[in-house]
Amino acid sequence: MITLASDFPSPYPAAMRGVICSRSDARIEDIAHDFPRQNVRAAAFWLREVLPYFPPATHCVVVDPGVGTDRAAVVVEAGDHYVVAPDNGVAIPVARELADEEFSVWDIEYEDDETASNTFHGRDVFAPAAAAVHDAGGADAVDRCVQTDGWVDLTLPEPEVVASAARGEVLVVDGFGNAITNVPGSVVEGRETVRVGGESVPVRDAYAARDPGDRLVTVGSHGNVEFAVNQGRGDDAFDLGVGDDVLLEW
Repeated sequence: MITLASDFPSPYPAAMRGVICSRSDARIEDIAHDFPRQNVRAAAFWLREVLPYFPPATHCVVVDPGVGTDRAAVVVEAGDHYVVAPDNGVAIPVARELADEEFSVWDIEYEDDETASNTFHGRDVFAPAAAAVHDAGGADAVDRCVQTDGWVDLTLPEPEVVASAARGEVLVVDGFGNAITNVPGSVVEGRETVRVGGESVPVRDAYAARDPGDRLVTVGSHGNVEFAVNQGRGDDAFDLGVGDDVLLEW
């Protein structure tokens, strides 16, 4: 199986699928192609949350603000999974989730490919590499892949939790408008309310535990604190965006 994930609008993912189909008989599954544009950290968060639910596969990930520059292209081997991606750290959090620190990184040597576009490495570098890694059974069996220790790291930020408060930040905003933070859900367990911006906000186990349009703090399926609105957008109601600091007090 080869999965595809990117921040590309249509029809760019179709070109990647076409390249893979022309080179491999692998089953192709789409993860998402609506990651926030050029937001490596948001993509890294969602990959960490989603890919562990898949059986062993080759994952082709393209969120690549550095396309056309001298940034490297890599294959990250994590357990029975291979993540083909730009060397900007997007694959590292999920690699740690899949294999702790027992993962390896391989450079994809593509610089001498004069046919590769400087603006669409998803089609010309990553899709061919994903097909090759899948069909060869691993990066070590692909001639253009060379193991490296010089890869770009990325770690998602850690919150600060003390006796009476937790400070963190918004990692992503999902399609429903839920502002998902890096604050662990354990800090609000058993609490009826928390203070946010000096105001008391109910803590609830479900969105529908509040009336439509009402604000709440809850714990999402990922285990982190979310700022939400029942049948509305938490990002708007709390005036939050990706990267904003959040403070919960009790």
